[in-house]
Amino acid sequence: MTGKFQDLIESTFALRENEGEDKVVDLREAVARSIRPGQKIHIAATHCSPGAAVLEIARQYSGQKPEFTLIMRGIRDTAVILVHLELAKKIITSFSGNVYPWYGPNAVCQKAYAEKKVELEDWTILTFPLRLMAGAFGVEAITTKSLIGSTMAERNRHAFTVIDDPFGSGNPIGLLQALHPDISIVHGLAADREGNTILTAPYSESVWGAKASRGGAIVTVERLVSTDFIRKHAHLVKLPACLVKSVSVVPQGAHPGGVWNAGLDTFEAYAEDYDFMTDFNRACKDPAALDTWIDRWVRQCPSFDDYRTKLGADRVRRLKEAARENAWLHRLHDLEDRISPAAPYNDIERMVIVASRVLQSRIPAEGHKTVLAGAGTANLAAWLAKYRLREEGYPVELLVELGYFGNSPRPAEPFLLNFENFATCKMLTETLDTLGVFTCGATNRCIGVLGAAQIDKDGNINSHWISDDLYITGSGGANDVATGARETLVVMQHSRERLLERVPFVTAPGNRVKTLVSTRGLFEKPAGGGEFILTGYFAEENRLREEILREIRETCGWPLKIAPDPAPIPPPTSEELRLLRIFDPQRFYLK
Repeated sequence: MTGKFQDLIESTFALRENEGEDKVVDLREAVARSIRPGQKIHIAATHCSPGAAVLEIARQYSGQKPEFTLIMRGIRDTAVILVHLELAKKIITSFSGNVYPWYGPNAVCQKAYAEKKVELEDWTILTFPLRLMAGAFGVEAITTKSLIGSTMAERNRHAFTVIDDPFGSGNPIGLLQALHPDISIVHGLAADREGNTILTAPYSESVWGAKASRGGAIVTVERLVSTDFIRKHAHLVKLPACLVKSVSVVPQGAHPGGVWNAGLDTFEAYAEDYDFMTDFNRACKDPAALDTWIDRWVRQCPSFDDYRTKLGADRVRRLKEAARENAWLHRLHDLEDRISPAAPYNDIERMVIVASRVLQSRIPAEGHKTVLAGAGTANLAAWLAKYRLREEGYPVELLVELGYFGNSPRPAEPFLLNFENFATCKMLTETLDTLGVFTCGATNRCIGVLGAAQIDKDGNINSHWISDDLYITGSGGANDVATGARETLVVMQHSRERLLERVPFVTAPGNRVKTLVSTRGLFEKPAGGGEFILTGYFAEENRLREEILREIRETCGWPLKIAPDPAPIPPPTSEELRLLRIFDPQRFYLK
């Protein structure tokens, strides 16, 4: 270009390859500079979590009593060591437990909560980011339909209340108090030196915690990029530099979690380290074993570089290979000898298949278009129903609270949050969409599928406390689904300890819980509501119907009503067993 404005254009309007304050520091320095005793620390759970930063906090504060308040959507995986080391005086969360190889209680959290070593403030997967969103918006409160009618509503009166709709709908409105962390920690795929940070979907709780944080965000990333690169990928930037306090380059910094690279093929993705998670969760069962784990992976690793060296190049390479599209085909090939459609079925398999049949019937009959399932046998029932309905020409989309919409689960791995399912989604978004809009929204056409530790005759679900000294896992998304979806089906094992007249803690009210499938039969509520009635039972060879029904009644914790002519439920077919077993060849959930 020539002309009288040439100098002005070059000096003033030319975009610079790199610009802004240089905030790049070593992770050790970032934590030492920004983490202080007594702080409310938010640790973000996008699809990738800041595992390296969690270990650095443990490294610097082990043996001290910093009395942190930890704000985390889920206390899971290596974050549990912050509880074991007694670094927190309070935890604000929606779930505390193990997620792999199966969902369930974590012994460290159970012990800490039972002994009141840490104060627990329990929310749900939807209300947790809503509180942070209110903080980010600078408003005092935000509305919700969740929590109403649950024990959580009673226990969180300091930050939750119910009011009448001032606009006259006649419906109650839940009000959540805004939540402001002192500091937030986020792991992203890339950032420039100023802190403009790229994250890839799904976003889970997204970065509302960083936006609500009074002290900004400590960011760790896989790679440093130029400001020019940020401009070219501005649609993937979720956190602007003005909210970022420091940037630390930490490759594999989400481990044992993973990082996906959708839209940025020049970056290498890596999958979650399931073997590492399994070993860690096993160590959590024994305090001495967990101390040994901490010595090995925290105290003997002065930095995350040392941790990564201990992981080994071969392990990192395998995780990168596992993140590639169609990697599941190799896993299935390795496991296919374990899958035998002809083997006798067990009670769990029969329960899952019957639940899937109920879904195959209810979804078209009621016009449901989406399904949000919890983890384990619940998600297997939903997966089976999706593929069977597709064969019948009825499309239904699966949702996962992390931000999946329309995923088609791949065989050989039953983990609900499996990275290999990302590439099958028709939309990748965040929790506020999948739970807040597509499950609980005004126009939702969603059926929920949940597991439960306990359920009562009215459908109230408990996944919190069996007693004052026995914690389970917390709500997760159970309360949101049960209060927001059009209807909910529960899948669970059958025993007097699990099917109760009244649950001791109402995690989710049972108003919209219409169906229960246990390992003994099918329970349904009458059209007008009321308590569960046994409408179908699992027949057994060489046993009389009266004997089976008597046993079901005796192993139910309430005076069970039985339909006048309950139907014997046909056994699983070989086609159903074949499809079900290909999802879980290692039988994490089916044994």
